[in-house]
Amino acid sequence: MSSVTVHLVRHGEVFNPEGVLYGRLPHFGLSERGHEMAAVVAKHFAARQEQGHRVVRLVASPLLRAQQTAQPIAKALGLDIVEEPRVIEAWSRFEGLNRIKSRLREPQRWPHLRNPLQPSWGEPYADQVTRVAGAVKDQSAAALELGGDGAEVVIVSHQLPIWVTRVASEGRSLAWNAFRRECTLASVTSLTFKNGALAGLDYSEPAAALLVGTVNIPGA
Repeated sequence: MSSVTVHLVRHGEVFNPEGVLYGRLPHFGLSERGHEMAAVVAKHFAARQEQGHRVVRLVASPLLRAQQTAQPIAKALGLDIVEEPRVIEAWSRFEGLNRIKSRLREPQRWPHLRNPLQPSWGEPYADQVTRVAGAVKDQSAAALELGGDGAEVVIVSHQLPIWVTRVASEGRSLAWNAFRRECTLASVTSLTFKNGALAGLDYSEPAAALLVGTVNIPGA
């Protein structure tokens, strides 16, 4: 029986003083605290390595904030970063707007809010699951080929793609859970597969001490 664990890591805090819903926009990198979060996550995985766990592959979204979060992990584990476009942030029609809550009160935005269960303002949840699950499957296979039974892979991604992938893997409704996300900045959602089937799920917040005072911006 082959076993592989996939750690879905959300990036650290982003420098975003204007409160922009940045989505897939370029040039949004980590804040000073975000870099601290990334360093803490790197230490978390380094400690696991010392305990006998074997992360053999490191993957990240192409967006700057994900790449920067992956960099200290790469250094700590001695791995190269493999860019994986399928784990990029979801696209949204509201990308680039700031003061998003007040903007949604504007009548011209209302047609995009007609179906929050899809959602009508951006990439459907089901489409996100399809692409991220495909990446998880392929990167798991690559990790098994590299490290054999018990190998692990770290994938640095974004809140919504991580959350809907977790919810789907648990057989829960994507729509019902879309706004109740257990996926804080620099959190780790770990999925263990045995012979391709989900056998275990774990969630941790290595950088929990740094979360006080952070602002949760959608599309992050």
